[in-house]
Amino acid sequence: MGAERSERALRYQFQYDERLGIRLPVLYHDWDEYSPEERASMLLEWEEIRATIPDRIIQLEAIIIEKQKQMFEEENFARSCELNSEIHELASVINDLNIWFRVQQDYETKTHQ
Repeated sequence: MGAERSERALRYQFQYDERLGIRLPVLYHDWDEYSPEERASMLLEWEEIRATIPDRIIQLEAIIIEKQKQMFEEENFARSCELNSEIHELASVINDLNIWFRVQQDYETKTHQ
């Protein structure tokens, strides 16, 4: 099993993305160069990661709501601007997570063509 992991690690891996809070695929070859078994293994692992994305988005939305409340009550203009920037960044992360959430659908379409 260890040799199999080493072999796989050379061909692809899933690395934690600090900004998004999930692991993302890192492919060292074109999708078509992977065997059907490798593709299935990647898609299975990705599906497990992908399943966590909606909960991650809910967490980020809760943070946005809290920051919006803070911004509404904030009297310091500079701090209001900081909160607005933080909200904008969180919204950007949510957008990126939504894009990653759709990735499997794209690969499933490719594999069935």
